[in-house]
Amino acid sequence: MKRINRIITNICSDNLVESRDFYTKLFDFNVDYDSDWFVHLISEDKKFELGIISRTNEIVPKGFQNNAQGFYVTFVVDNVDEIFKIAELQEFEIIDKPTDTFYGQRRLLLKDPNGTLVDVSSPIQNFEF
Repeated sequence: MKRINRIITNICSDNLVESRDFYTKLFDFNVDYDSDWFVHLISEDKKFELGIISRTNEIVPKGFQNNAQGFYVTFVVDNVDEIFKIAELQEFEIIDKPTDTFYGQRRLLLKDPNGTLVDVSSPIQNFEF
């Protein structure tokens, strides 16, 4: 059977503490495991997980220890403007302030401490195509 039991996005990092703090300050993640090589975050409702691994850890193949490109991580939240306020207060790198998109999302773009593009979006109320 091709059933998926669990999916975790793991972000390679040069600074686990800074990365952990970025995601726990913006979202409802709790630290489930914290070490010098790996941090496991889990949402308060236990539905979502995010891993942060030391970029140079032996389990990361040498060819993948560089900054990844060609992808971004999206978090859909109730109110993107609240996340924007937190990002401003924390002085996180803001790529684009919240804007309304043509496809019905209000979207904020951030850059995490590892250079990963983070899309934070909220559905626009009563939007119709």
